[in-house]
Amino acid sequence: MSQAQAMRPPIESGCPDGFQYMHPLMRRNFGMWKWHDHPRPGVLRHVAESGETIWTVKAGTQRILDVFTLRKLCDIGDQFADGYVRFTIRSNIEYMVADEAKVDPLIKALEDAGFVVGGTANSVSMISHTQGWLHCDIPGTDASGVVKAMMDELIDEFRNCNMPNRVHITTSCCQINCGGQGDIAINVQHTKPPKINHDLVANVCERPSVVARCPVAAIRPALVNGKPSLEVDEKKCICCGACYPPCPPMQINDAEHTKLAIWVGGNHSNARGKPTFQKLVASGIPNNPPRWPEATAIVKKILKTYKEDAKDWERINDWIERIGWPDFFEKTGLPFTRFHIENWRGARNSLNASTHIRF
Repeated sequence: MSQAQAMRPPIESGCPDGFQYMHPLMRRNFGMWKWHDHPRPGVLRHVAESGETIWTVKAGTQRILDVFTLRKLCDIGDQFADGYVRFTIRSNIEYMVADEAKVDPLIKALEDAGFVVGGTANSVSMISHTQGWLHCDIPGTDASGVVKAMMDELIDEFRNCNMPNRVHITTSCCQINCGGQGDIAINVQHTKPPKINHDLVANVCERPSVVARCPVAAIRPALVNGKPSLEVDEKKCICCGACYPPCPPMQINDAEHTKLAIWVGGNHSNARGKPTFQKLVASGIPNNPPRWPEATAIVKKILKTYKEDAKDWERINDWIERIGWPDFFEKTGLPFTRFHIENWRGARNSLNASTHIRF
């Protein structure tokens, strides 16, 4: 047995050894792949130096799976594939098969069961999202609900490969914890400072920790009605909600004033250029469950313009860099306001955004 195939010794933390769950063909050829291609949307083919070939079929699934759906997916894998699966970081399931003849029956079985095959190459991949109302203790919106509503509208772009390049979309249900960079990001936007329940602060909150948590030093200890509490300097407050997790009596979620904002142009990769930060393009969007039609309409408008105007292989950040921000707002029809101008002076210009130069 090669060193790559040998089991690692158990450790007290971290992920279990992945090789025990890997398709035997993948274990045999680990690190020895010769080439790969993309025969059709949702299907990848990898050919090893040994000549062995493996096909991967990707299907979209929800991030929070019930046990019945999980069993159904596993039954499909046992019956129509080789019994080996993996979940991607965007909550898609991938089936690996060593026989090309199994690919079409596997796809039919998945689609008959209501799953969508796709999400590869230059498609709109499954939207990655945070916990939402089900698991998170501080959500301003239901990120998983936003994903469901938007993917219902974007299902054809997931199923086909019609975009100039891959499109990663992310959502988050608060402004401070989960979430990430994406070509398009739908994030919570608080528009009012927190409302403080002074009767509960002393019993629930560790006040020094809450004061230290504020990124702009807008919180300070206070005595209210004879009880130890906290107060917020609303001129300094940036409505980020960082105070809410360690101190729930500082409630910032509000049905009227908690909005959504859309950011574009984020990119982790440095394959063709340096990584880029996403930038705000739409704010104050109604946080309107259960379908969030206003946010979905803006995302579809951005994608439509990108699809029609970008060159092949341009990611959204590359496209915007080529045409410039004025043309971006003009082509998408999104209004440009003074709130889009970055006037915060608390950060350096590049924020170490490049992997090429560090300081």
